[in-house]
Amino acid sequence: MTRPLIGLTSYREKARWGVWDQHADLLPTGYARAIEAAGGVPVLLPPTTPYDEAATAAVHRLDGLVISGGADVSPQRYDEDPHDRTTNWREDRDSWELALLDAADHTDLPVLGVCRGMQVMAVHSGGRLDQHVPDLVGHDGHNPAPGVFGETAVSLAPGSRLAALIGPSQTVHCHHHQSVRDHPGFAAVAWADDGVLEAMEGAGDRLRIAVQWHPEVAADAGLFNALVDAASSR
Repeated sequence: MTRPLIGLTSYREKARWGVWDQHADLLPTGYARAIEAAGGVPVLLPPTTPYDEAATAAVHRLDGLVISGGADVSPQRYDEDPHDRTTNWREDRDSWELALLDAADHTDLPVLGVCRGMQVMAVHSGGRLDQHVPDLVGHDGHNPAPGVFGETAVSLAPGSRLAALIGPSQTVHCHHHQSVRDHPGFAAVAWADDGVLEAMEGAGDRLRIAVQWHPEVAADAGLFNALVDAASSR
């Protein structure tokens, strides 16, 4: 059986490796390794213009899509002014990932959103974000320090697709200072102990799951296997 192609959205950042110091298209290796372990073939998707045309071309060649983690989403995308702690958004990546989600909807492509990816999927559906989680919960546990993942206990909604994949509760790796406030078209299916929404899923047969945590850090087989299985059956 042909292994499915899974697109992974990627960063475009200034980076250093070997003797080089220049802009690069990159993504933590954990994503690709998780897709490989699940039986898929990972393909990086850097922001590409013209966004709509390139997104349509890419999606027609893919079997599944991961909207990866990264920087804040521009608050202008959901008609709000930026919080003092909302920084470093990337207009090119916002445009690219929203265009990919448009194209994915037109072809019923399976989609998994990770951290920022969940926020992009919510904004794409007409939702809004809470721009600084500590303002809501009074602590920094979801984003303990730069470059450090926190551990968060989450409870999943009984009967949800996500609970069937990973169980009724999990301790997950997280690194986010924003969260989803509104999510039209998605059901809320997982919460941290402090009430922060940690996952949502779309109705119907098509796989559309988004989690606020980073399953690639712990190689969460349930999520990546589900995506690759859905991609294989298209």
